[in-house]
Amino acid sequence: MTLRTLHNSEESTQESPEKRSEKNPEENPASPENTLKPVLLDHSPVRLFLMTNNFETGGSERQFSVLAQNLRPEQFQLHLGCIQNTGPFAKDFGEVPEFWLGRNLYGLKSWRTRLRLSRSLRQQHIQIAHAFDFYTNLTLIPAARFARVPVVIGSQRQLGDLLTPRQFRAQAAAFRWCDAVICNSRAAADRLAADGLSREKLVVIGNALPAGAFAAVPAALPRKPLSGAPGCFRVGMVARMNARYKNHSGFLRIAKRINQHMPSVEFLLAGDGPLRAELEREAQTLGIGERVAFLGDRRDIPAVLASLDVAVLTSDSESLSNVILEAMAAGLPVVAYNVGGNAELVSPEPGEQQRGKLLAAGDEEGFAAAVERLLSAPSMRAQFGQNARKFAAESFSLENVRARYEACYQSLLEKKGVRTSPATWQPTTEA
Repeated sequence: MTLRTLHNSEESTQESPEKRSEKNPEENPASPENTLKPVLLDHSPVRLFLMTNNFETGGSERQFSVLAQNLRPEQFQLHLGCIQNTGPFAKDFGEVPEFWLGRNLYGLKSWRTRLRLSRSLRQQHIQIAHAFDFYTNLTLIPAARFARVPVVIGSQRQLGDLLTPRQFRAQAAAFRWCDAVICNSRAAADRLAADGLSREKLVVIGNALPAGAFAAVPAALPRKPLSGAPGCFRVGMVARMNARYKNHSGFLRIAKRINQHMPSVEFLLAGDGPLRAELEREAQTLGIGERVAFLGDRRDIPAVLASLDVAVLTSDSESLSNVILEAMAAGLPVVAYNVGGNAELVSPEPGEQQRGKLLAAGDEEGFAAAVERLLSAPSMRAQFGQNARKFAAESFSLENVRARYEACYQSLLEKKGVRTSPATWQPTTEA
């Protein structure tokens, strides 16, 4: 069994398997006890295995794609795996091997799959195995431990409140096998620490924004009304319509409130999924059907954002929202609920400038009022947007986030007694 390898920008596609504590976590690149004998590396790149559930358009999948395509080949020989090779991003990587678990995460087939993955990791002499989401945490972490991979990393890219109690316990058990758990927000790290995971294992690395997120692009939608009424402003949200916690219904109720005071405002929803037909009917029932445009699944998100005046997010649960980050990169003010890691993005720290509005979860009246105030104050809207763009560029640029991953990987290898060549690890801020 072999794994797909990306090395020195050349792709080699091989036969696919069967189809279908108290320290601040940001200051601790992790430190499990050393259970393996030290291994000395030659001057070749580190053999890194990254695994994702699938290649759909969700936030975790997008961040996996960004990282996998931008780690530098002189430092990493990159191996990829997935549970299902499906979704729009799959075409960017070719035939990535699948490690399908079957219908039961804890069944016999799932354990056979983990053993098959473990053999592959051993054959490829993987030095770092990094799982990127819930399902790969439960797949790759035990497989990598069986294979005696020197460094094993899990990921927490949600708060955990969307998991069942059994799922949460299973993932918590897997995390105790890890050398580190990378969280994309302090809120996610705090939740794991509160549930007993050592802060020594927690590393906070935010989501990466590629250069394209900051590029000036033409608006995807011309400035014209969606109906006979004159159009003045646009308010929009980007979110897949596959889960109720995204709270599209709340967006529509807020849109109705705004419409009552500012009837010419247009509302855009980018995203698709099984809930779309229900949401379209709901918009009609609320009497705002002609003021709401359902754009479907879009790959031109920067151009969609360029069509907006205010970006909003009505989700009931978020760790670190790609939607908020991308809106900030586009220079938009953001209005969102104060859940999860949203405050880390929208609420300014002492000395920082304001870049949006946060409302208590469920406060639809206050949410609508905050949007209306921004729409009515062009200078405030422009200033918030500038502040947001500056914050995003300084904190979440691809170069910044990539450097943090590289530093984390290096630190973990060194703590396990794995020495890397000085020629392999050259700090850089180049794109």
